Amino acid sequence: MDKNYDVLKLESQLCFPLYACARETIKLYKPFLDELDLTYTQYIAMMVLWEKHSVTVKELGEALYLDSGTLTPLLKKMEAKGLLTRRRSEQDERSLIVRLTEAGEALKEQAVSIPYQMASCVRLEPEEAKELYRLLYKLLKE
Repeated sequence: MDKNYDVLKLESQLCFPLYACARETIKLYKPFLDELDLTYTQYIAMMVLWEKHSVTVKELGEALYLDSGTLTPLLKKMEAKGLLTRRRSEQDERSLIVRLTEAGEALKEQAVSIPYQMASCVRLEPEEAKELYRLLYKLLKE
């Protein structure tokens, strides 16, 4: 292959190992999340709610790097499961407030072991994991 086209090789792309690692990591989460009847995206939304208890859809989208077109069906499903409520803000009718329910809060106790279980699946030393975390957030912030 002509050297001019080396940049088009899959092995030359930073995006590919990021994409593949993300997919593989989410697959590792699946058995743990199946026990909670959550998808990965629902799980990360719950993580924000466990921390903050109440957020706007906009704040949730910013925290998760998701748009409202992705969040709306996700939140509807979670509301149907009784994990959260969605209500218009009394101060700003354009703003939709997402609140954790008691059932959503109770799920936190079941989920607390997941990060520990996942840590045993990652083949990185703790220092390497911290460095990868730092570098990935550096990419996200740019």
